Amino acid sequence: MPLPRAITASDDVPSPCTNICRMNPATGWCSGCWRTLAEIAAWSTMAPDDKRHVWSQLPARRAEHTEPPVVHRRVRANEDDDDRNAGPR
Repeated sequence: MPLPRAITASDDVPSPCTNICRMNPATGWCSGCWRTLAEIAAWSTMAPDDKRHVWSQLPARRAEHTEPPVVHRRVRANEDDDDRNAGPR
């Protein structure tokens, strides 16, 4: 996850938040931005160099642990257990 543009020491460092906020208990990272809860909570008070350090770690985290896609199961209204086990209609 590269920085959105070149960031200099005088710039504000943008948040990597993607508004997909779901913590993975196995890694301790958010599945949207790949930060830890501590990094997320401290972001607004972090020094710019610390923010850049967090940004530098995100690509490796993402590459190390990509999550499988969420599997959705289609359920029909008024379907009981016997109907679900009977196969397609």
